[in-house]
This record gives sequence, structure tokens and C-alpha cells, in this order.
Amino acid sequence: MTTTRTTHTHATTRRNGREAHAADLAPLAFAGYAHFTAMQVRDGRVRGIDLHLARLRHGSLELVGRALPDERVRWALRAALVDGPADLSLTATAFLPSGEFTVAAPDEEPELLIRTAPPARGPAGPLSLAVVEHERFLPSVKHVGEPAKTWFLRRAAADGHDDVAFTDRRGRLGEASIWNLAFWDGSAVVWPAAAVLDGVTMGVVRRQLDRLGVTQHVREITPADLPALAGAAVMNSWTPGVAVHRIGPTPLPEAPAFIELLHRAYEAEPLTSW
Repeated sequence: MTTTRTTHTHATTRRNGREAHAADLAPLAFAGYAHFTAMQVRDGRVRGIDLHLARLRHGSLELVGRALPDERVRWALRAALVDGPADLSLTATAFLPSGEFTVAAPDEEPELLIRTAPPARGPAGPLSLAVVEHERFLPSVKHVGEPAKTWFLRRAAADGHDDVAFTDRRGRLGEASIWNLAFWDGSAVVWPAAAVLDGVTMGVVRRQLDRLGVTQHVREITPADLPALAGAAVMNSWTPGVAVHRIGPTPLPEAPAFIELLHRAYEAEPLTSW
């Protein structure tokens, strides 16, 4: 099966906490100098809100040198949920109104664009991932304007895979197109050592695995190391774990107990309000 993205039939969009109209959105249509965080809201609450706030703060400091106060971000997020459904997808994008290809004014502050849409849960899996060498610019920032990820994804699909995993110039597996990678060695969860985006779902899973007493390692993994592993998974804001049964030419066990462990860890994180 392929990792097709959900097609949403309706959505709401707010700029700085207020309903956005065409005039508010037109200047952003081709804006690529921005960063974002994506989350799944359930029963009006979310897991890992502290990690989402930290991601937005870090991205703004990296890209523009200043960040919105957390309380202002929380207010904008709350405003986006007013009169909305209890379960939904939410994307919060931070940007400068001056756009890209310009020098920002010293006192220019980031703005926040929030889009909501129906909830998503991701593919059922198991997935087959092609392998290509690709290193993202500023990998610690979840920034927009990354056509390479879609380009590689579609090339992988054309070759019969569901998605794509990336190796760096040293041959180390790091992340997939819009996913973090996780591996299972039979007794411990293994996270790849490479320059990757620290996903919020990954952060939630890692701290809950610690609380569950599950051993975790961070180590370099190359495609040559895959035959010795007992399972692999991808995770993002949609889901804490989808089984991967092939990476490049190498088959991997589906490891249902590993996938169940990732989901159990994620669900141990409490849903919190804004």
C-alpha cells in the first residue's frame, strides 16, 4: 500500500488567532521561509504540547532570531479550536510577514498561521521504503518549502515502494520523507544516530519508554546493518508506529510486539488541554 495523504474536504485557517480571509492568505501562497508543527487533537486536547511549543520556539529562533511567547501561541491554538470538532488535525506555521528573499526589520515579529482539518491516522502498513542519499537543510527545523521530500516520495512510489528513507553522506539512515525511523533489535528500541528532525511523537514515545523501563539506544545504522535487526517502524504526528517490512532490498520482520510497544508508550502520554 502507498502512504497516500488524506484529502480534506473542509478546513479552517486563522492568522494570529483570527479567521483568515483571502487578502490575509494571498501573500503567503508562495512563501517558503517558514516553519511549522503538526499535531492530532483528540477530545480537544493534545499529547506533547510542551514539545510542540519548544519546536515552534526553536524554529523561530533559528530562522528569524526571535520567537513568540508560549502564551501567545497557546492563545492562538485555543482560538483555532473554538466551536470546532473535538477531534481534528492542526498545523501551526510561524513566518515573518516580510516573506523571503528580503532582510527582515530588526523589530519584526513572527506571525502564526493555524490550519485545522479532519483527523488523520496514517497508513495501516506494513510499508516498503526506498533508500536514497539526501540531507535536509537545517534538519533540526521542521521548515516548509522542501520539494525534495515529495520528489523522492513520488520516485519511490513509481518504483513500487510506499515511501522513502534517507541516508546521509556517510551512509547512515536518519529519517524518512515525513517520518522518524525507529528500529527494534529484539530487546531494545534503537534510534538512528544522524542529523534528523526530533519529532514530537518521537519525543513523546522516548520519554514514555523511559517511564516504562524499556531500554533504548542511539546508534549509527546503515543499510548493511538492517539484516541483524528484528523490526522497523516509522512515526509522525499521524501515528506512533507503522510497521516497515522492507528498506531498499532488505526485508524486515513486521514485529507486531514492537509496534504495539510504540503505541502503548504513546498512549501513556496524557492528553492535555491548552
